[in-house]
Amino acid sequence: QVQLVESGGGLVQAGGSLRLSCAASARMFSINTMAWYRQAPGEQRELVAGITSSGSTNYADSVKGRFTISRDNAKNTVYLQMNSLKPEDTAAYYCYTEVVPRFGSVVAEYWGQGTQVTVSS
Repeated sequence: QVQLVESGGGLVQAGGSLRLSCAASARMFSINTMAWYRQAPGEQRELVAGITSSGSTNYADSVKGRFTISRDNAKNTVYLQMNSLKPEDTAAYYCYTEVVPRFGSVVAEYWGQGTQVTVSS
């Protein structure tokens, strides 16, 4: 079993910054992709940014140039630095990870509980 613990959400004014963190407890697993998704009320969950175990990244067009995803493989932790925040970035942000058992081959997916980010205008 893998647990994801998120932190760093909160209330910020437009133009401000926040940094989200997500630590994965995954002793018996190899962690592949880690990512951040978000979901605003009444909207579908959408990918914000993802990062592979080798460090390749991808971003939603709406956050390119403002958000940066990074990871510390030694700590099994992924970060999302969010700058120049806009009211439309307001959403619940969810950490996601894809793992493979160290002694197996079946890929599994896990989600964090979500952390709220609210950007006031």
